[in-house]
Amino acid sequence: MTFKQRLPYFLGGLTIGIIIVTFIFNKKNTTFEYGPNARVLKNLRTKERIISKEAISTLSFYNLDTAAISKILTYGDVDLLNKVKLDTCLYQYTIQGKQELENVSITIKNCDSTIYIEKIILK
Repeated sequence: MTFKQRLPYFLGGLTIGIIIVTFIFNKKNTTFEYGPNARVLKNLRTKERIISKEAISTLSFYNLDTAAISKILTYGDVDLLNKVKLDTCLYQYTIQGKQELENVSITIKNCDSTIYIEKIILK
């Protein structure tokens, strides 16, 4: 069999395989978060949140709620170049919001089982 004769069989099998794998992964609600930004955000979303008094006062002053924090932890942009290693917790991150929250950034300490939301900054 020549290459021209084998190519349609290969492409047909590849297409069927992609459809089957996509169907299986959609049923399992599998996500593919392999980038460093996505991994950090997923790690932060899975932990218990503790919000500082300063952050709560900033939220109330600008009429924001904790849904804004959840949205930033889902779609935000982590500044990985300026992360700070801490003695008490693992790291301190600054996360910039996107879309309608692009003028909001939050500072978070990432500890073992909790995250501490220290500051909320509006630009």
